[in-house]
Amino acid sequence: MKHFWLIMIFFAYFQTDTYKTERLNMVKSQIENRGITNTLILEAMRKVPRHLLVPENQKANAYKDRPLSIGDGQTISQPYIVAHMTDLIQPKKGMKVLEIGSGSGYQAAVLAEIVDQVFTIEIVENLGNRAKADLAKLGYKNVSVKIGDGYQGWPTEAPFDAILVTAAAEQIPQPLIDQLKEGGRMVIPVGKQGAVQELQLVERIRGKVKITSLGAVRFVPFTRDEKNKW
Repeated sequence: MKHFWLIMIFFAYFQTDTYKTERLNMVKSQIENRGITNTLILEAMRKVPRHLLVPENQKANAYKDRPLSIGDGQTISQPYIVAHMTDLIQPKKGMKVLEIGSGSGYQAAVLAEIVDQVFTIEIVENLGNRAKADLAKLGYKNVSVKIGDGYQGWPTEAPFDAILVTAAAEQIPQPLIDQLKEGGRMVIPVGKQGAVQELQLVERIRGKVKITSLGAVRFVPFTRDEKNKW
């Protein structure tokens, strides 16, 4: 019996160490080597256990350079896209960030390692509840998860220093623009499903809204409540 437990402890350690090695290699090869230099983001992505924020059948693929299916027709973006979008909102301590599209909770966890507060909304109830449970299990007390239509944002917690949208909207939701603080930044993919989408940076500067195109992307569509279509 003693030997059995020693073997189990060794296996658990080896598995954890393997994931850590994969995670560090992922940050080096996929993130740093592609030009992300923000040390806060690099450190956050070295720390967050991505393999614990994907379905069991995707653990072996957690640190690969591609998006992964997380069920219910949704995906988690490849690590570089997570890093790139995080970099664009210029996260730092003291910030309050809204995320639309919680998914597996991975993006929220990366943000939570850097900013003070993360509010994340997921319309797919199964995913939202799973993300909430997994984030709590990992000890993220500065993340609030809500099940609902992300188009409306989170008015009672607005304004936000930054907003990050992880699904493609056909147009930028006005409620999200309204909830962006002066000097704030929002990153959002815009375009129809099946068409070329465009990643856009929205900035509120001296009361005016500036939109900058950042190139072509491919995201799952922004899911809406059937009663509240565009």
